[in-house]
Amino acid sequence: MQIKELADRAGVTVKAVRYYESRGLLAPRRAGNGYRDYADVDVQVVREIRALRSLGLTAEETLPFVDCLRAGNDRADVCPASLEAYRQRIAEIDRRVTELTVLRGELAALLHEAESYHPEGEKR
Repeated sequence: MQIKELADRAGVTVKAVRYYESRGLLAPRRAGNGYRDYADVDVQVVREIRALRSLGLTAEETLPFVDCLRAGNDRADVCPASLEAYRQRIAEIDRRVTELTVLRGELAALLHEAESYHPEGEKR
């Protein structure tokens, strides 16, 4: 199938397909006329990439999942490398939650201090 059909079937733009190809996530054959020729499995690959990107993974971080699908697995997340990618993303989210919790605490303390501030000599 050509790039437009792949994009339509996978629910992405042609630009997204080209981007995934530039990142090495897709490797279409080239027809005699130079057009890209995508396989049916590429629809599943692009859908998987899109889903993973919506979870915050970078294009490069989706590679283990793509490799897992290309290895003939029904699911992209049953391979050890895919499971490790999940673990790494969860660890990153945990780090970010910790950072945000600390930041929230600092802001709440500043808000409380500002709300209860009374300059000297001001009547209450």
